[in-house]
Parts: sequence; C-alpha cells; structure tokens
Amino acid sequence: QVHLVESGGGLVQAGGSLRLSCAASGRTFSSYAMGWFRQAPGKERQCVAAISGSGGNTYYADSVKGRFTISRDNPKNTVYLQINSLKPEDTAVYYCAADRRLSSYSYTTAVGGYDSWGQGTQVTVSS
Repeated sequence: QVHLVESGGGLVQAGGSLRLSCAASGRTFSSYAMGWFRQAPGKERQCVAAISGSGGNTYYADSVKGRFTISRDNPKNTVYLQINSLKPEDTAVYYCAADRRLSSYSYTTAVGGYDSWGQGTQVTVSS
C-alpha cells in the first residue's frame, strides 16, 4: 500500500477550473495505476478518471469527458486531475486511489480494485 494525500479542492463558481493533486509515498509509484473517484452525498463512489502506471492509457467517465484531464508525474510521485468547465453536479468529495498492477499499461475503474485511498478533498461548485 501507499500513502496518498490529495489537495487542491475548494469552492468555485460554475464554469471555473480546479487542479487536484495527489501525492504518493514510496519508491515504486510507476507500478501503480491511479484513479480519481468522487462521491456526492447520498450517492455511490464512482470513478471519474484513471491512468495506467506508464501514463499511456487513460479512462474518463462519460460525464467528465472533454472537461477533466488526468495526468501523472512519476518522478514526483504525483497524479493530477485538471477540472475545467465545472458544473454544480461536479460537487463531491474527490478521492485518489492507487492499485499496484503487474502491467504498467492497465488500470481498473472499480472501487474494489484499489487498495490505497487518500482522505479526500471537497470540491463545491456554485451556480
């Protein structure tokens, strides 16, 4: 497991942007696929973006395609989520998660597929 710490959340007006960061501990960061999840009150946690250990493969939920961009900087042990054109329905707690994988080109979008989670960062979008 790795220790994950998210930052970058906040209150923003609709149409605005945020950049979330997730810093990971350890020396084998590139061995981990990373995911960004969000959970709104009363709703299930869902994967909004994922990236393979190499950074070469990514996933986006349909609801965020074209607005969210996931990226990673392996030497810095950090994964990012750039969020543009924010909507009120993007309001949620955002979590990053890590999944150690044999392949640096694969990822999962399943909540149960990740074994390390950050504490979450709140994103609130006002209309």
